[in-house]
Amino acid sequence: MEAQSGRSNENVVINVGSLCSLKVELSDACLSMPLSYCIFKTPTILFRHKETSFLPNCFSIGPMHHGKQNLLATEKIKVKYLKALLVRVIGSRYETMSEQSKENEEQNVLSHWIDSVEMIKEKASSCYAGRDFAAELGDEFVKTMLLDGVFVIELFRKDAEVVKPEPDDPIFSMSCMLQYLHHDLILLENQIPWLVLDLLYEKTRLRCETKSLIELALMFFANTFTSHPPPINTSRFKDEDIKHILDLLRSSLVLPFQEPEKKNESSWQPIRSITMLKEAGVKFMKAVPEPDSVLDIRFRDGCLTIPSLLIQETTETIFRNLIAYEQCLPKCQPIFTCYAKLLDNLIDTTNDMEILCKREIFDNWLSPDDATQFFNNLYNDTFVKEFYYSELCNKLDCHCKRMWPRWRAYYVQNYFSKPWAIAAQIYAIVMLVLTVWQTYIKN
Repeated sequence: MEAQSGRSNENVVINVGSLCSLKVELSDACLSMPLSYCIFKTPTILFRHKETSFLPNCFSIGPMHHGKQNLLATEKIKVKYLKALLVRVIGSRYETMSEQSKENEEQNVLSHWIDSVEMIKEKASSCYAGRDFAAELGDEFVKTMLLDGVFVIELFRKDAEVVKPEPDDPIFSMSCMLQYLHHDLILLENQIPWLVLDLLYEKTRLRCETKSLIELALMFFANTFTSHPPPINTSRFKDEDIKHILDLLRSSLVLPFQEPEKKNESSWQPIRSITMLKEAGVKFMKAVPEPDSVLDIRFRDGCLTIPSLLIQETTETIFRNLIAYEQCLPKCQPIFTCYAKLLDNLIDTTNDMEILCKREIFDNWLSPDDATQFFNNLYNDTFVKEFYYSELCNKLDCHCKRMWPRWRAYYVQNYFSKPWAIAAQIYAIVMLVLTVWQTYIKN
């Protein structure tokens, strides 16, 4: 009995110890997500679909990919950009200063910039979900914010010709570098908080610079979605809390988009592809004049009006990262994800893609097969609570159920699509008229 009792007591001790450990874990647990989070590690479920769409090619921006071996070579370019900025700022202030005095002043200005970033490092670090990079990296985090921030700002200035690039500038002398940057700067994991960029821009801005940072950034990414970008309207961002470059690009599409009042996901059904809609008598037209957002797709009087979309090497990257951003950001409306979901339904085969290209709705720089496959796998493993195109889809569905448009489209496509078919129809109509006329005369 005593031995059995001992074993029983020992079991009780073990269970109590486990419970104490569980209490500690529960006390440390936190289910809330801070609203400051806006830069995330891409969820594995989305990352696995196309890893290259989420990883930088050459440039690490921010701490998430900082120090990776394949990205170290371009760190020297950032240092060179910082040095050139210091020389320009000091030169604009003290033209007659001696070289030694300029070097001393450069150190003073650099120290001021470092101190300024130091003051906001905690706020900047709070933008990164799940990790406190300010605590983990210490001074290296401040250095990264300064170097990367100055590099991005100087890149925008040179691209907008506010500053003339040096003849040996590797970014503007090598054609591939700008392409790499258009890819690397839009990655969700490769973002730097906008508050850092805005601070450094104001600290380094000369009196002759009239363009805002928002305007410079949008100019750099002007041809991301369309070959004919609308005029930049910075006033719509006046009351917006811009979080980073990717957020700015999303806002540039979402803010001009007129959201429909009805957004009921339960009423939405998968719509027909472009080919099937064409067979049902739907016409397709490029939106003219160009709307301010590619999201602004409309259906009226049997015609589906779609804004022009440029499909190029970086299109899949920006689409996937915007979708991942909407899926991760707390309380974010998944408007762009709905847009991707709509396009996936419309584009099912290469024939659908070719129809849109012939109508000049899509400006496709890829092969039809690659572009079609990209749209077919775009929004997999995403969740949409409110579908922002449900009213549009319902209108298309109602139109396709009507018999007259379908019959008319079938007749036109089969009997009026080729010259010989048109001639045969005219001949048949003429013969029918003559036959009726002769019958009428005889009677």
